[in-house]
Amino acid sequence: MKIFTRKNALVGYLVLNARKRAVQKRIRRRRRSGLKIAAYIGLGLVSAGILAAVLAVAVRRRTLEAAGIDVPPGDELEIVGEYVTAPEPAPAA
Repeated sequence: MKIFTRKNALVGYLVLNARKRAVQKRIRRRRRSGLKIAAYIGLGLVSAGILAAVLAVAVRRRTLEAAGIDVPPGDELEIVGEYVTAPEPAPAA
């Protein structure tokens, strides 16, 4: 009885290719999950920055009110010391 036949060779080849594809698929999934984690960390940092800015405005407002200084309602626009202005219109061509 012959062990190495065309049928066995074909089955072995197909099994090896299926394993190879499964390994490559796992590697691709890991790369995607790495990008997903990086995106979540980036979103977390942006959210923390926004929360810190809101808290800074609230603390500043509370300290000014405690000192007896009247706080105008539009004062929240000046967070970093610069005024928020509208962009200049582009010249017509």
